[in-house]
Amino acid sequence: GAGVFGHLSDSKLGRKGSLTAVCIINAIFGIATAFSPNYWVYVALRFLTGFSTGGVGLTAFVLATEPVGPSKRGVAGMSTFYFFSTGIALLSGIAYVFRSWRELFIVSSLPSLFFLLIVIPFISESPRWYLVRGKVDEAMELMHTIAKTNGRHIPAGVTLSLDDEEDKEGERNNVVEGSLQDVLNSPLARIRLILAIAISFTVSIVYYGLSLNVGNLKTNLYLNVFLNAVTEMPAFAITAVLLDRYGRKPLTIGTQWFSCVFCITGFVVGGVGPWKTVRMVSGVLGIFGMAGTYNLLFIYIAELFPTVVRNAALGCATQAAQMGAILAPFVVVLGEGLPFGVFAVCGLVGGGLAFYLPETLNKPMYDTMFGMHEAESNRGRDQVC
Repeated sequence: GAGVFGHLSDSKLGRKGSLTAVCIINAIFGIATAFSPNYWVYVALRFLTGFSTGGVGLTAFVLATEPVGPSKRGVAGMSTFYFFSTGIALLSGIAYVFRSWRELFIVSSLPSLFFLLIVIPFISESPRWYLVRGKVDEAMELMHTIAKTNGRHIPAGVTLSLDDEEDKEGERNNVVEGSLQDVLNSPLARIRLILAIAISFTVSIVYYGLSLNVGNLKTNLYLNVFLNAVTEMPAFAITAVLLDRYGRKPLTIGTQWFSCVFCITGFVVGGVGPWKTVRMVSGVLGIFGMAGTYNLLFIYIAELFPTVVRNAALGCATQAAQMGAILAPFVVVLGEGLPFGVFAVCGLVGGGLAFYLPETLNKPMYDTMFGMHEAESNRGRDQVC
């Protein structure tokens, strides 16, 4: 779902169109799951719901952050994840009230329906997507609306242009295409994609693994899920504050290694007596660190790739994260202490891989592959000089 809707979001459907589509599918098949007559129908409907859910986060995130400038993008991007954690915290209470899985599927699918009816009609398409699709007039109209809302004014005669245009008026309405093939053909973009996929995979194993590992801690399941969700919120706040001060790269490394330290602690200590509490606290603090990384990666990866392939690249990273989520339960069933050891190794490796990514703090979001390569080449020459 992340890969398919990531591609559609970059091409024909756009950010808003893809978000609308995934919400429709999510609402329909999520509610339909509650009426499954047998196991195989249940599996099929869960697959289709998961297919749509894979596209929700990345399309919503890119749509929310693309119009934001570099000075506020970190704070704006991290703020979106409070709603994710709030949803998990509320889910623990909803699951406690609605013990029947059929009722739970209906109730948990209603937000997608409400979002379709109440929120999406008031959301605008991304001006960057309009621009790369050759719809300059629509992009400018939206920019004027944004400026007016902010109490600003765009002077007459000012227009938007792509970062690979050289004032060619006749070409300003051309559609600029991009695909994963373009990313793989570019040495610069290819290494970024490989690193983004690898880091997303290791981070997801730890993030989802620690969440699922609450069953091994032999404490209250509902309370632990609630605490894990609430713990994420200060992680977002702290990360958002530090993000624009120290940069994306140091935070990506630091938050993973912070989680790694507490996973090592959970691996070393026992699971009886007071040590059971120490292990639970280690798990909560491990999620604290990895939640910051998990959501920071959305901002980081979105800034690493140009508009024409942004959602496709983010979709690949999200797919890798979901593969990590699939693997996480197999790590959890290893026992009480051993999963913490696996999570520690993943945090250590993920942080090490982040060393090879470039910093994107206060850098512009590029629109085209050519624009990104040109800017990076110029920066390399400036550093040499």
